[in-house]
Amino acid sequence: MKRSTKRRLTQGGLYALLLAGVVALGFAADWAAIKENYFDVEVLKELWPEIVTVGVRNVIIFTAIAFVGGLALALLLALMKLSPAGPYRWLATGYIEFFRGLPALLVILAVGFTIPIAFHWRPPGGTVGAGLFALILVSAAYMAETLRAGIQAVPKGQTEAARSLGMSGPWTTVSVVLPQAFRVVIPPLTNEFVLLIKDTSLLFVIGVAMNQRELTTFTRDAASTYGNSTSYTAAAIAYLVITLPLTRLVARLERRQQGAR
Repeated sequence: MKRSTKRRLTQGGLYALLLAGVVALGFAADWAAIKENYFDVEVLKELWPEIVTVGVRNVIIFTAIAFVGGLALALLLALMKLSPAGPYRWLATGYIEFFRGLPALLVILAVGFTIPIAFHWRPPGGTVGAGLFALILVSAAYMAETLRAGIQAVPKGQTEAARSLGMSGPWTTVSVVLPQAFRVVIPPLTNEFVLLIKDTSLLFVIGVAMNQRELTTFTRDAASTYGNSTSYTAAAIAYLVITLPLTRLVARLERRQQGAR
């Protein structure tokens, strides 16, 4: 038997096995119960339009705040880690390793409850402010490494050429190195933005006001109110509507970068 024929038969068998599994799963499911508990049209009508005007809106607002704050802190950390001064490098490295090693949920709990008890200080914005501050701390640790890699990816000849023209070190970094570094790291930064969208769902652990509920908290409250899980299905669809275009954008940007090399 030819190798190509054997390969086609193997692929056909795998497809047939997958199809059989899907069909078996379909017969085993209780579709009436699924429709009643997860696709109740009346519950969906009750959720509309607040699921968008409250839940989705707050997800977008919280993500934007956490991303911008995390990016600013990440840039500072990346420059510190690349600094010739040892103490700055050690401080930045310690910060990055510490917050990358902790679950975001634990950091949110610490900022929301532990720090206010220990130091009698709470970030502005109440519980939501505390949660966003925690997300900024965590996201900055991840984005700092991304920015550091992007800065180091800029050819040293660019810096040397700028310095030979009489540009100072800081101005060279700002006007020559950073613009090129940001173009390199746009795909991973977009991916971090997608992760932050999903991480906003962790804010429910510290409690939020009615008008500050993000998508997960909104749908959890709705599930308790209506005694039905259709709200979770609506939340899943809303998250996918937000994140899938962004993940496709990341893939497109990565292909474009690979093609430019």
